[in-house]
Amino acid sequence: MVKVGTSLLTLPQNGLDLARIGQIVSQLVRLKKRDMEVILVTSGAIGAGRGRLGLAKPLRTIPQKQAMAAIGQNHLMSCYENFFSREGCVVAQVLLTKDDMNNRQRYLNASNTLLALLEYKAIPIINENDTVAVDEIKFGDNDTLSALIASKIEADLLIILSDIEGLYTTDPREDKDAKLIKEVRRVTPQMERLSGGPLRGTGGMYTKLKAAKIAMASGTTMVIADGRVKDIIISIVEGKDIGTRFLPQPGRMSSRKRWIAFGMTPKGRIVVDKGAQGALINKKSLLPAGIISVEGEFKLGDSVSIVSAQGDEFARGLVYYSTSEIELVRGQKTERIVQILGYKDYDEVVHRDNLVIL
Repeated sequence: MVKVGTSLLTLPQNGLDLARIGQIVSQLVRLKKRDMEVILVTSGAIGAGRGRLGLAKPLRTIPQKQAMAAIGQNHLMSCYENFFSREGCVVAQVLLTKDDMNNRQRYLNASNTLLALLEYKAIPIINENDTVAVDEIKFGDNDTLSALIASKIEADLLIILSDIEGLYTTDPREDKDAKLIKEVRRVTPQMERLSGGPLRGTGGMYTKLKAAKIAMASGTTMVIADGRVKDIIISIVEGKDIGTRFLPQPGRMSSRKRWIAFGMTPKGRIVVDKGAQGALINKKSLLPAGIISVEGEFKLGDSVSIVSAQGDEFARGLVYYSTSEIELVRGQKTERIVQILGYKDYDEVVHRDNLVIL
């Protein structure tokens, strides 16, 4: 699976970089001829739309960007279709949103469609449906989307191509002594902080680290590399020491666990104490007594992020109680739930069967 960012596909003056698209297509075709199954996740629809209309001014509103995506998506797919058809390859357009991942049935349907396309020897070309998906335009989540799909179809390798060589110890644009990290076995909170965090992570290194966490936990190797290098995709597939390689963790999560961990968007956060954190890591359920605080608005069955007292996320799960209910019973023993709420449907706030340690 190969994800290509907007910076590689568009020209500085707007419009698509047809030479770069041709190079990417050529490499994917060569892999296809080696009997490999290939999926492409592409950005660039908004840039393509701006190029078609010759717009030089920045787009300031979401409707403007959605309009450009509507115009550009057709042009982008037309370019891919032309390049791939010359090589005798059939392509299929697949547009997805975060909501397709949050809904379990749609999540499974998307997976089944992709697997069927691969059986037909077609090359799926996936993009986020920017025409209707507001959050995706705001936060630039094709990195995460590619990892979610790679996780769902159990891809062996996910390659994320950008305009940077890989993950560095510090920002190489600001620090000349920054060193490329060749191999990562665990994405640490420090790495995420150095990447700029979510506020600076629009299509940047932070979203790529989020993608790496998903891929590694799902048993998929992920590589970040500079897409401007000649035959970069072929070199990575052949195992050459290029970019930053994120190694999969031992054991692959079940499909349902992967959906809980990564397919759903957390609706809030539950902060737990050290004792509860240790219990959860040792495969226990989350009880009210270990909860320090709760954030966000969620209800029974929603996904929540579970974080340590220091603020680091270490688990996700499906809750049995709402925000307001947890706020009332947090820090209390289980037997006090019925006294405080007047009822007790469950002993646990998050049962271990609905919990994933990240």
